[in-house]
Amino acid sequence: MGAWEKNIRKVVPYVAGEQPNKPDMVKLNTNECPYPPAPGVKAVIEAMDADRFRLYPDPTVSKLVEEIATFYGVQKDEVFVGVGSDDVIANAFLTFFNSDKPILFPDITYSFYPVWADLYGIKYESPKVSSDFRINVEDYYKENGGIIFANPNAPTSIYEPLSFVEDIMEHNSDSVVIVDEAYIDFGGTSAVELTKKYENLLVVQTFSKSRSMAGMRIGFAIGNKKLISAMQDVKYSINSYTMNMPSIMAGVESVKDREYFEKTCKKIIDTREEAKKIMAEMGFIFPDSMSNFLFVTHKEYDMTKLYEYLREKNIYVRHWNNPLIKDYLRITIGTDDEMNKMYEAIKAFMKED
Repeated sequence: MGAWEKNIRKVVPYVAGEQPNKPDMVKLNTNECPYPPAPGVKAVIEAMDADRFRLYPDPTVSKLVEEIATFYGVQKDEVFVGVGSDDVIANAFLTFFNSDKPILFPDITYSFYPVWADLYGIKYESPKVSSDFRINVEDYYKENGGIIFANPNAPTSIYEPLSFVEDIMEHNSDSVVIVDEAYIDFGGTSAVELTKKYENLLVVQTFSKSRSMAGMRIGFAIGNKKLISAMQDVKYSINSYTMNMPSIMAGVESVKDREYFEKTCKKIIDTREEAKKIMAEMGFIFPDSMSNFLFVTHKEYDMTKLYEYLREKNIYVRHWNNPLIKDYLRITIGTDDEMNKMYEAIKAFMKED
């Protein structure tokens, strides 16, 4: 090993879901929306003048910030925009989690949290969820350097009510609490309204799921203007021009079309509720999902074998080797046609196994 190699930062990176590109595949493994973005998004992209790309984008992302603030009924200085919610959360880790005390997040949750903690040298503890995958609120009463949890949680799909969030806030006035709401548009009530009451609460959302724009990489946070200002200071100390011009323009059009947004969410929710009935009839067990995916297991069949069988049939779902959840599959809610193809493949697997 060369002397220079000793100074390389060594981390275990986050492993994203597989991104296959095959004809006639059914892709239900990365929680993308199966429907296209709002019509205005396509229109603005097609009308875009490529000559503008020689100019830097607006570093303040002001037009998109303004649309988000209007949509959620907050002030512009209470909104932070980043390149996907991953960028937003990474920025929040760097900004707020600088205590000698460990931050807290569940042992079963979004697997990027420990990666960021390791990357930034942040101490952390991961309290165990209950046997039915619920977060034990009492585990978050102790001293800490910050808290983050996904609601609905990933990959379990479980939503906790606002009373749960308030319970955590009431016991943690001395640290920043981040609620990661990547899936909130598919059920439950957002904690955005609580940011008016708790100045140390930051709520993070994304355009990747309910707004059908995973490829544009847009995420945002809403919180007290002191929190947002601190995040902006960190952002501008790293890279002022984080969001590209097409994403800003497309994001604005997406937020403007509330009717399309609500219609798309309803279609996914309706398909999810039907999926619950069909999967239960086939003997699958799963938490009552409030997200755009199901987290399923079965007492009679090996989930690793089912995952591999579906993959051979060009149907992709998510499976982890993590011993805590290796007996489960996460299945994104697709179109009715995509779900029907999966049901038929599962039935065939059951006959062969």
